[in-house]
Amino acid sequence: MFTKILIANRGEIACRVIKTARKMGIRTVAVYSDADRGARHVMLADEAVHIGPAPSRESYLQADKIIAACQQTGAQAVHPGYGFLSENADFSRRAEEAGIVFIGPKHHSIAAMGDKIESKKLAGAAGVNCIPGFNDAIESADRAVEIARGIGYPVMIKASAGGGGKGLRVASNDKETLEGFTSCRNEARNSFGDDRVFIEKFVEEPRHIEIQLIGDSQGNLLYLNERECSIQRRHQKVIEEAPSPFISDATRKAMGEQAVALARAVNYQSAGTVEFVVGRDQSFYFLEMNTRLQVEHPVTECITGLDLVELMIRVAAGEALPLTQAQVKREGWAIECRINAEDPFRNFLPSTGRLVRFQPPTETMFAADTSLCQGVRVDTGVQDGGEIPMYYDSMIAKLIVHGRDRLDAIAKMRAALDGFVIRGVSSNIPFQAALLGHPRFVAGDFNTGFIAENYAQGFRAEDVPHDDPDLLLALAAFVHRQYRQRASQISGQMAGHELSIDQDLVLVVLGQQGSLGSTSARISGFDFASGTGTIAVGEKTYTICSQHRLGEVRLSGICNGAPFTAQVERGVVAGNQPLALRVSHRGRRLDLLVLSPRAAELYALMPHKAPPDMSRFVLSPMPGLLVELAVQPGQSVQAGERVAVIEAMKMENVLFAAADGVVGKVLAARGDSLTVDQPIVEFA
Repeated sequence: MFTKILIANRGEIACRVIKTARKMGIRTVAVYSDADRGARHVMLADEAVHIGPAPSRESYLQADKIIAACQQTGAQAVHPGYGFLSENADFSRRAEEAGIVFIGPKHHSIAAMGDKIESKKLAGAAGVNCIPGFNDAIESADRAVEIARGIGYPVMIKASAGGGGKGLRVASNDKETLEGFTSCRNEARNSFGDDRVFIEKFVEEPRHIEIQLIGDSQGNLLYLNERECSIQRRHQKVIEEAPSPFISDATRKAMGEQAVALARAVNYQSAGTVEFVVGRDQSFYFLEMNTRLQVEHPVTECITGLDLVELMIRVAAGEALPLTQAQVKREGWAIECRINAEDPFRNFLPSTGRLVRFQPPTETMFAADTSLCQGVRVDTGVQDGGEIPMYYDSMIAKLIVHGRDRLDAIAKMRAALDGFVIRGVSSNIPFQAALLGHPRFVAGDFNTGFIAENYAQGFRAEDVPHDDPDLLLALAAFVHRQYRQRASQISGQMAGHELSIDQDLVLVVLGQQGSLGSTSARISGFDFASGTGTIAVGEKTYTICSQHRLGEVRLSGICNGAPFTAQVERGVVAGNQPLALRVSHRGRRLDLLVLSPRAAELYALMPHKAPPDMSRFVLSPMPGLLVELAVQPGQSVQAGERVAVIEAMKMENVLFAAADGVVGKVLAARGDSLTVDQPIVEFA
């Protein structure tokens, strides 16, 4: 067994590998860029080596620097994680030639299966069902349009070296094909250094289901059940679960056996995943093979009780697999939510900056420890005060739960999301919570178009259905009462003018245009010391008991005999409302003012201050790098015309003109780092 390994990656996957290596008694070496100098994976590892500037093409994608770091530290093996060099056959080969064991498949397997064009040809030869398409590199956008017409719309434009949603577009007409082809090539070139693109038929209403494989050097190959990955946004997975609520045992067996046959054809060793698109009738077609560990591997670990990272390391060291296909378990139900640094209320645009607060829910399961189950696990590469840079993937953490069955797992996940506090950057937690409560998700009735169909107009937290919306009002009243109680106890108050506390309250719900309405409430039996009180909202009564401390975001306790967790904070609501409270629960978010009846009367008389008119400007919707500026002063621009391109977290985001106009001023230059809402172009 190795005594020291280097992890050629960053973030949560680097931390994940370090934990298993530590369990096995193996010392670890981290590598880091300028942007990751103080990152969590650097602190967790036994040693760390600096490998270059922040952009990944100058650091984490530099094979020479990684191999040199292995030689410098005496690391006998290198684990690539996922992304970066994990599916780079040349890196695997060069590491082996330098006497360093690559903890993954052999370079010939990566070359055969990592190339999506060649892998489809191999799959077809192995008798695996394949989707109709053009499986050779396409040389131009015009040729792409010609091929797409021949296949028939809709089509999927995919980068041959792509993955993780990078270099992938769905096109329904010639215009979308032209634009999608160019964007795919650019993203693939920037992310993978390979701009080859191919096209295949897009199967409508598909489900995305994948089979986890593990193989050793003795010729043993197993499939470790499947993962359901159909909940996707922009072709990136959002929620994964194992097993799938859709396929039958017969389909599972057939998919697993096909996946094994394909892997056997390339003498596959290590962990890998074969992805399938599955139709309504459970017919399935090969999509691609990922010759690495997947982001969603924890759900497989939960239901099988296997540590996949440990198996990868043992296989790389020459050991045989410790189990047979008949011994592979499938116990309980696991769900994973990807917690990303993106703003769901601004069309999921990337969000970067410092994590002012990072308070995940209490863990009862842990990475690298498969002895614990039926609980909550958090895999992350960040900590309080850490930075989310714009150079890398947007994932902050992975939240994993394991339950007795699917409904139990959903309940656990909803409670865990309610208690996950992230501030300083925006996250998709409210959206995840809303998805988990959607009736179609709960029923298992979804496909890869689920998010596009159900959130076509974007996501607004106030629109999220809630089992008991008055509960949010009661929680706001409870926390407000805590603040008033503390204020009443401040010493030095003038006799006869002490702060009085109203039992009757008016809860004013706020929106962008001011008040959206008000509700009366009454609080009684409040005891500050024990944290109890009864709030009457309309016809409902809520008896709340909580040891919540003022200033804490997470509010947990018992309400009417049932446990709850929500998030309540003051001073975060825009619009000059420093005393307003924001309450979040199960994806629903309300901004409220809690007032006395007299204060509510006066508030109703106050004029609403309208926000400034910014319609003449094109604003940066996110922090990022301005990589293209397509207009200049004096130029006439039509609505829908391309104005600028911003790159953030390895994704290109194109900005279009909202209306016809003439460019007055250009306020930013190509190469500028932009902040949220920074003006780029002003129209005359």
